[in-house]
Amino acid sequence: MRRQNTETVASVILRFLQEQGLDKPYLEHKVVKAWPELMGPLVQKYTGKIEVRNGMLCVQITSAALRQELFIARRQLVSKLNEAVGAEVISDIRLLA
Repeated sequence: MRRQNTETVASVILRFLQEQGLDKPYLEHKVVKAWPELMGPLVQKYTGKIEVRNGMLCVQITSAALRQELFIARRQLVSKLNEAVGAEVISDIRLLA
């Protein structure tokens, strides 16, 4: 016999993280992990340190030309990254040399 009020493990874990105040660091970690997956191997080749500071994704890019291209597309990248993690985690991207 199946129970009517079953929950997925993911929803239980997320609720626990929210109750403990750990959901924000968890979602920030998911954004950092989503960057290489969304950007692909070419961008990943020129990507250095990635971290989230105060709602801003800071990414080190070693190619000046690529950094300029990503700067132009940063609004779309913010949307894609937030969509990938399922929450509004970052508000902007800072591309560092």
